[in-house]
Amino acid sequence: MPTQIADITHAIQLAVAPVFLLTAIATLINVLSGRLSRIVDRRRVLNGRLAAAAPEEPVDDVEELALLHRRGRHIYHAMFFAVLGALLVCLVVAVAFLGTVVSFSVAPSVAVLFVGAMGAMIVSLALFLREVFLVVMARSQRWR
Repeated sequence: MPTQIADITHAIQLAVAPVFLLTAIATLINVLSGRLSRIVDRRRVLNGRLAAAAPEEPVDDVEELALLHRRGRHIYHAMFFAVLGALLVCLVVAVAFLGTVVSFSVAPSVAVLFVGAMGAMIVSLALFLREVFLVVMARSQRWR
C-alpha cells in the first residue's frame, strides 16, 4: 500500500509541469478571445456605417470588412487549436495518473498526446502570427 501512495504522489508531481503549460495556453486563449471581440466590435461599427451610407461611398469599409473577416477566421482557428492543445495536455495528465493507478505502460500514449498538444499549439501560434501579420500589413492602408 505505501508503494501505491508513493507512486500516486510521484504521478501528481509529474502532473505539475503540464499544469503550467495549461496556464500558458489559457493565457493565449484569453488574448485570442480579446482580439476576436475587438474584431466583432469593429465589424458591427462598419456594418452600421454601411447600412447608413450611400451605395457608392463605402468602398474602404467593404475592404476593411473583408480584412476583418479573414482576421476573425484566423483567430477562430487559432483558438480552436489552442483549446485542442489544452485538451490534449489534460489527457496527458489523466493518462499518466491512470497509468500509475492501473499499472500499465503509458509512455507511448503520453508521448503521442504530448506531441499532439505541441503540434496543436504550433498551429495555433502560427495562425496567431498570421493574423498579426495581416494587421501590420493593413496599417499601410488608411482606414477611417
